Amino acid sequence: MTDQGLRIGIAGITGRVGRLLVEEVQAAGAVLAGGTVRDKAKAIGLPDGLALFTDMAGLAAVSDVVIDFTHADTAIPHAQALADHDTAWVLGTTGLSEAQQAAVLKAAETIGVVHAANFSAGVTLVRRLAQMMGQALPAESYDAEIVEMHHRQKVDAPSGTALAIGEAVAKGRGVALTDVKESGRDGHTGPRKPGAIGFAALRGGQIVGEHEVLFTSADEQITLTHRAFDRRVFATGAVRAALWVQDRPAGYYGMEEVLGLPPC
Repeated sequence: MTDQGLRIGIAGITGRVGRLLVEEVQAAGAVLAGGTVRDKAKAIGLPDGLALFTDMAGLAAVSDVVIDFTHADTAIPHAQALADHDTAWVLGTTGLSEAQQAAVLKAAETIGVVHAANFSAGVTLVRRLAQMMGQALPAESYDAEIVEMHHRQKVDAPSGTALAIGEAVAKGRGVALTDVKESGRDGHTGPRKPGAIGFAALRGGQIVGEHEVLFTSADEQITLTHRAFDRRVFATGAVRAALWVQDRPAGYYGMEEVLGLPPC
């Protein structure tokens, strides 16, 4: 199948990222198959005649790939609908529960799923470098801290991207993030725990997303920084993932595979 024949659907097409996805799908030369909406009255400005659905099943039936930046609560029904219609899934939803993540993995037994907390190529590379640094820099000597800042409307903290970076550091160190995570320090916390991975979340203005990873020892500090200036970077990466997954067998993939990075 050529990219020009690939039918891409967009879940939550009237959202901020959804509208950018419309432009990026068209720019890629793919077919915009349609989108899901909660209120069709909010579809002003979308292409004339575009197919709009109130549930995933309808969109899955007319799409080869669906890009989904909606909400964790939709993960289970979306996974079932997409698997039923053999429609690939590019999923950008974070904060999944164990049951929701299990549903995504179950769908990946039937369809190709690309799941990422952040579809930016830059963030993907920062995660890979963070994992390499976690492996190379001894946890007892190098304290790992992750600082993120987002717009004032963001409701979750730390961000999904910050947690994904923390997971990468933990993987490099051979530990579970849940065992070493420190977040929201306040009051008399005592000394920093050896091997901890710390998180700090800042909110203000309309910052799209900033993430900084710091490894600090008694003698030096190494810092990785990523700043997103426009949400379009997420839409561009998601469409890139959609074009990539069309020819892949059923399986659970990340942006590392999309970018062609070697296994780590």
